[in-house]
Amino acid sequence: MKAIIAVLCITCLLYSCDDETEVKERTYEMGFQNSAPRFDNIDLFIQSLNLWTTRADAAIISIEVPWEELLNGGSAVNHVVNNYKGLVEYYRSKGLKLWVYVDPQNGLDRGSDARELVAAGKSIADVDMQNVYRRFVVVMDSVLSPEHLGLALETNLIRAAASPAIYEGVKQAATLAAADIRSVNTNVKLSVSVQAEQAWGKFTGTGFQGIAQDFVDFPFVEELGISSYPYFGFDQPEDIPHDYYSRLIAGKNISVFISEGGWTSQSLTINNASLASSPELQRRYIEFHKHLLDGVKAIAYFQLAFTDIDVASLPPYVPDNLPYFVYLGMVDKLLEKKPALDAWDEIFAVPLAK
Repeated sequence: MKAIIAVLCITCLLYSCDDETEVKERTYEMGFQNSAPRFDNIDLFIQSLNLWTTRADAAIISIEVPWEELLNGGSAVNHVVNNYKGLVEYYRSKGLKLWVYVDPQNGLDRGSDARELVAAGKSIADVDMQNVYRRFVVVMDSVLSPEHLGLALETNLIRAAASPAIYEGVKQAATLAAADIRSVNTNVKLSVSVQAEQAWGKFTGTGFQGIAQDFVDFPFVEELGISSYPYFGFDQPEDIPHDYYSRLIAGKNISVFISEGGWTSQSLTINNASLASSPELQRRYIEFHKHLLDGVKAIAYFQLAFTDIDVASLPPYVPDNLPYFVYLGMVDKLLEKKPALDAWDEIFAVPLAK
């Protein structure tokens, strides 16, 4: 009997060891938008590209409409071909899946129209501007053939911060663009993104608000992008609730991906408002973030900035809030890696589920 028990114990130990050493698969592709410390140095963009594409299986292009160029008679086709076609061909040569997000509004000021629209005395509330946006979206889809296409960004934050006219303009433009795309492409997955901190009331101190209205206002959504910069609402990454993403889609059967986000690696003081951080906190966020991703069985995880931004190189017209986002990179402005990159690489090393 003792021999039988001993055999059973050894067998159990062996199975236990197998369970502990079993390699877990990740459900989500990982990647970045191409970035560089300076916007005026093509060599830095190439160096950055060569660094991050070795630790990615997807790429995202997240942009505003080139309003000034298009309103001055420029060709949408020429713009997309000249600025993105070669880049996307490079992504494809690396086997990367492609997400494209086209922002009809202002990416750094959700209370305003795009800066170039404001300068032209126009608004996304205008039907003719909605038509310009719709045409540009169709061209981006047709020329680049992404697997995933986003038609509006941080919709819940726009609804809270912008005028009703701007929000209605975004809603109408995105809904009509979805119909335009579906008339020529039935395969690409359509989405919008929502802002997690806004949904949890972190910007307003109002408590959890959810995103139910976004599903009503954008009924074409087949998958959901989430924007999250939780250092605006939490002192430490480990303070983030484990249902931070999953609660947003409670009762919904929908795929989720992180369309943008991150954690600053430096403390910031801007307009007398302070945020405390460090490279170690950024590393801990990347490490903790995998639990949130697993909680919704995310399909993708993007950080737009692979590099920090060289603040001295910024043009004078940039918004006052841009400095909040300049230290999100996995590498600094000299392309030297931060501790967060090791955490990213550790997650990326986990095999992607097929």
